[in-house]
Amino acid sequence: MIERYTLPEMGKIWDEENKYRCWWIVEREVCRVQAGRGLIPAADLENIENKAAFSIDRILEIEADVKHDVIAFLTNIAEHVGESSRFVHKGMTSSDLLDTALALQLAQAGELLLQKLDGFIEILRKRADEHKDLLMIGRTHGVHAEPITFGLKFLIWKEEMQRHRRRLKGALEDVRVGKISGAVGTYQHLDPVVEQQVCERLHLTPAPVSNQIVQRDRHAAFVTAMALLATSIEKIAVEIRHLQRTEVLEAEEFFSKKQKGSSAMPHKRNPILSERLCGLARLLRGYAQTAMENVPLWHERDISHSSAERVILPDGCILLDFMLHDVSRVIENLKVYPHNIQSNLESTRGLIFSQEVLLALVGKGVSREAAYQMVQRNAMQVWEDRKDFQELLLADRDMGQYLRAEEIGEIFQYEKVLARIRGIFERIKRRDKS
Repeated sequence: MIERYTLPEMGKIWDEENKYRCWWIVEREVCRVQAGRGLIPAADLENIENKAAFSIDRILEIEADVKHDVIAFLTNIAEHVGESSRFVHKGMTSSDLLDTALALQLAQAGELLLQKLDGFIEILRKRADEHKDLLMIGRTHGVHAEPITFGLKFLIWKEEMQRHRRRLKGALEDVRVGKISGAVGTYQHLDPVVEQQVCERLHLTPAPVSNQIVQRDRHAAFVTAMALLATSIEKIAVEIRHLQRTEVLEAEEFFSKKQKGSSAMPHKRNPILSERLCGLARLLRGYAQTAMENVPLWHERDISHSSAERVILPDGCILLDFMLHDVSRVIENLKVYPHNIQSNLESTRGLIFSQEVLLALVGKGVSREAAYQMVQRNAMQVWEDRKDFQELLLADRDMGQYLRAEEIGEIFQYEKVLARIRGIFERIKRRDKS
């Protein structure tokens, strides 16, 4: 991933130094387990542990000749260890090392992503509570529908992120899997006990059964979980972009003192972070497609997945980490404009209570069809002549046969709407406590 979208902590997990460190950790633990079983002399194990080292430059130099990164790594280790290196990697295949070390990196990355997601969930919870009583217009098809509260938007997003946390955690467990079972997974040259003990030491689960590799449905599930999370982040970003439009301006990304929005137009304040989040989500969805295409390999394995994973797994984790950082900043610092929210809420002059009027008529025994026509007739007049909906209803003789003026007046009360929405918050709060 380009540096622009790489945060330091996640970047270190996927840098070359940590990759080879994880490789060596796997090889070292196999040696320790084999020594414990009497298959490596104590003196040789001591020699391996004390002398083993690697140099990224040297590995790349060797790889340029041998065209095999694992062999280059092992050759570099052997240059430091000497004769005792004959015990390193004994009975293993490259994928025993690569897939088990990859699980270590994915575990590190996954835990960091869960931490970032927890922080974002807490930000959403706070903003939901802050704005739970701020009435605003709800929109369907981009058109005014009925009132909601701004807090309800945040509450919906919080709940969605909690679902993503469960998915991501489950997918992380699926890839936290190691394999030390040899060339085609049959333990021909290694005892299954080695795999069990190595994985225990590395806090991984041994693959119950494998061929030459850990099966890639696990990794596809992980990348798909990341892509789903990124898509919901995009959903939030799209909403902010709509709310920041000049004609709406109910909310806006923070704009720092020295920030500039346009090279040509000094007045511009654009939702650039939200737009960037939308673009990055597209990448992660593409990575999910690639991860699924990595599942069907030839026979016991081929290498077609390897080149793709070198891109999509580090980049996917780095991208999502960056997206969680950015969307947390956007929501935590989001500017909210209650005056504009109120103005937009009232802009259709009461039309947002049309369903309340419809249901009140039905409650008086009017057929739904007749009631709908009666309400719609007045509603269309509001749209076309910009008149007040409540005043039209009060002047409508047909309406007066069923609803008294005070009954119509009671319909146009925001407090009733607010009371029902508060009930949603209370229900969620009770569930969370239980």
